[in-house]
Amino acid sequence: MDTVSPVGHSSEKLDAVEVGSNSSTEIDPEKVRKLRWKIDLHLLPLLALLYLMSFLDRVNIGNAKIAGLEHALGLQPTQYNWALSIFFIGYIIAEIPSNIMLKKVGPRIWISIVMLAWGTIMMCMAAVTNPAGLLAARFFLGFAESGLFPGTVYLISLWYTRGEQALRNGLFFSTATAAGAFGGLLAYGIMQMEGVGGLHGWQWIFILEGLPTVLLVAVTWFKLPNFPDTAPFLTPEERDLAVRRLQVDAGPAVETEFSWKQFRMVFTDYKVYFHMIMYILSASPLYSLSLFMPSIVNGFQFSPLVTQAMTVPAYAIACVSTILVAFSSDRCRERGFHFAIPILLGCLGYVLLIVTRHSSITARYISLVITAVGIFSSVPPMLSWFTSNIGGHTKRGVATALIISFGNAGGIISGQMYRADDAPLYVRGHTTAAVMMFLCAILILIFKYLLIKENKRRDNLTPEEYAKEASGEELCDNHPDFRYIS
Repeated sequence: MDTVSPVGHSSEKLDAVEVGSNSSTEIDPEKVRKLRWKIDLHLLPLLALLYLMSFLDRVNIGNAKIAGLEHALGLQPTQYNWALSIFFIGYIIAEIPSNIMLKKVGPRIWISIVMLAWGTIMMCMAAVTNPAGLLAARFFLGFAESGLFPGTVYLISLWYTRGEQALRNGLFFSTATAAGAFGGLLAYGIMQMEGVGGLHGWQWIFILEGLPTVLLVAVTWFKLPNFPDTAPFLTPEERDLAVRRLQVDAGPAVETEFSWKQFRMVFTDYKVYFHMIMYILSASPLYSLSLFMPSIVNGFQFSPLVTQAMTVPAYAIACVSTILVAFSSDRCRERGFHFAIPILLGCLGYVLLIVTRHSSITARYISLVITAVGIFSSVPPMLSWFTSNIGGHTKRGVATALIISFGNAGGIISGQMYRADDAPLYVRGHTTAAVMMFLCAILILIFKYLLIKENKRRDNLTPEEYAKEASGEELCDNHPDFRYIS
């Protein structure tokens, strides 16, 4: 096997690459396709369903607000905004420890535990009677939910080659948009349960949207696989093939044991900080739109019931576009432009929301759809960019948690972006989001240029320079044979 750039293959070339020291035969492309399909069927539907439940439980407070939460608890506008933001404080605190626990005890056990915790907290939110109780519940909901998203992104990176991750991240993340659409429909129906059992409609939203998460714990416990080399649904031959093809794709960055050296490497890698900043600049508008979509649509002068239903089309269109962008990103084996173009589209959407604020409802709604399509479509290539380019299991796991936890600080910001005194047009909120996305697009293009430049530098190393950079242990993606996906 060519050892100059073993990770530079496209996924199609990888299917037929010779394994070298691991085997005297080539990897059979047909066997790889069957293996991928088998992994997809066992892993993706469950992960997608879990994230749908997670995102639904995270953002349904926006639907509960329209259903009367504010009035029932006597919430002041600033208290409601902090109820949104405090979720992400708990989320950020727990993310890195959670990913370390996931590595130590395994995804099946750890994700089952966090699911039981957040589903129970979600249902208990129906019992809050004052703003303090809501704030406490949202904090612990974020603390519990922190184990799923970064853990899932990390898990996908351990099952799929770098050229396969964007589509899988897209399929799994597209459930976030499905959660928005499904949440609006569900809230529309649940709001009509007002008074049933002596409970308000907003209380039934929390109960009925938290219950499925608790029930899914049993499925997760028995069905969620841990890692390719121990997966019970694979035959010994398939497990060997799954591990070997990932080793070929990773090239020199195949370290799998927990390592404190790799842990420290995360904090000295400039690429991690680039991803952190790009994540927070894109996550802030994403979370603000998810949390305030019902309020923004309500500003179009719809009734509360119609508002819940009218959030659905925007999310549904964004769901389809998210999958299409993810598919294109993997097919082209490209991340930067697939991240930047949707970001700029979302920026345009926010500008249109400002420009059309006094126009017809149709024009304003189309602007909202453009915004949603841009924001949500940018996520799969963004997630796959850092998981594809960070080598070593420990470094990737810690970096993933660090990047996502810092990015989720955007959730704290997002809870403050749309203020009550800015309703119903929310010009300041839209302006803030547009500026953040424009800055993000600039950083993406700069970062893509730096990765291309580094790959070219490694291509042109002299034998002496190569030998010097290849010396040492646990180099991960710093090994001169590693090539970044730009």
